[in-house]
Amino acid sequence: MVALLALVSMGFLIACNAKYSSNDNGLVVVPSQGGGPLVNNQQNGPVMETFSLDLSNGSTTEINNVNGPPTPGLPTAIVLDPAGNNAYVIVTENPAVPGGSVTGIAAFPIASDGKLASATTYTLNNASVTAVVNGQNTVESVPVTPVALRIDSAGKLLFVANNSTSDSSGNPVPGSISVFSVGSNGTLSEVAGSPFVLPVNGVNVNPPAPCTNQVACSSPLALAVTPTIYAPQFAYCSGTAPPTTENLYVPDSVNNILLNYSVSSNGTLTLVQTDDGVGIPTGTNPDGVAVDPCNRFVYASNGGPGSIANTVSAYAICSTVSPPNCPGPAPDFRLLAVKGSPFAVSPGDSPGPLTVDAYGNYLYVVDIASGLVSQFRISTATGALTPLVPPFVSAGIGANSIAIRSDDSFVFVANMQAATLSEFAVNLQNGNLTPLPVIQTFNYPSGVAVK
Repeated sequence: MVALLALVSMGFLIACNAKYSSNDNGLVVVPSQGGGPLVNNQQNGPVMETFSLDLSNGSTTEINNVNGPPTPGLPTAIVLDPAGNNAYVIVTENPAVPGGSVTGIAAFPIASDGKLASATTYTLNNASVTAVVNGQNTVESVPVTPVALRIDSAGKLLFVANNSTSDSSGNPVPGSISVFSVGSNGTLSEVAGSPFVLPVNGVNVNPPAPCTNQVACSSPLALAVTPTIYAPQFAYCSGTAPPTTENLYVPDSVNNILLNYSVSSNGTLTLVQTDDGVGIPTGTNPDGVAVDPCNRFVYASNGGPGSIANTVSAYAICSTVSPPNCPGPAPDFRLLAVKGSPFAVSPGDSPGPLTVDAYGNYLYVVDIASGLVSQFRISTATGALTPLVPPFVSAGIGANSIAIRSDDSFVFVANMQAATLSEFAVNLQNGNLTPLPVIQTFNYPSGVAVK
């Protein structure tokens, strides 16, 4: 018995001290706004945490802890490049951040041991808008406020959604999309013409017309980009040629529409006009969007309030693998509402972040008010959503983001108020999420990404 206990203890110690290997382990990266434990009786500023993920059972081991690199501003959203070599984090200037702070994108190189190096910070170009100064229209350069970001499946372009802001006279101006070219070493260069300002009141002019009031302004809170690389196995589209072009879908949370931009090879955005104007209708206050990894469907969460709140709007993409009901002689990536859309989500009132699994079979939607995650099966024929049994699982207080591994093995949800990550194992047969032990983080985790 003593010998057996000794062996068990030795195995436990080995497991706790297992080192991260990029070939054998997954990697979970978390920006935390509140920092870690007190050091010299002072609270640390925001830091980056990384965890090694055991792919056999989902257990995690902390790699970067209180000694993880600080963020050069208050961190929010995060993405990893497809190879897992760099983490990109939105940071905003905040006087509470020790050592000073800026607003921009912080790029953290990821070493082979899973630790993050110090960040390089990239600021964003100002937006050129038509402002109202002393009652007269004039072109003004206005700083942007980043709120969401996505990287394309090839790791070549980084897209950043900027919220609406105000001109020098306090008048509201529309939001915009900044686009960065990603270099071979992970460096960022903002492309010509960026940021691209959203249309106002259905009018797309350059520079954009001034907003008449706050309701008239455009404001993106999320974005999603169509893939140009398909999953090598198991997905509906595996073995078929992916498109060589990209489209960016941006929900306007004020005007309740979903905007569609074609993306050129150098990152320039061109708005795709619809039959009824510049965007396709959504529900109330769309604040999340996800694209099917096979270029078939787009889903937008509607946070409300209103009659079409607490729902997910579904659209079919006119692409080479979409249902054969698209008008026109060739695929043009326009959107068509899916029959039965919008679809109700779990009990709650604030559906937001959502993701489609890597094989295009299931959709998961986070309700930021209730901390629940709705789970749906996606119809491969139509894109319609059917709730799984059970229709939802519980995450934590202040759930604010969701990430799924590219092999569909594990899902993570960051819970800001709980200072935890909720982890779930994915049942590939039916899509159900099985809760795993909660992962403790530093204070106020503001996002999560997984490799």
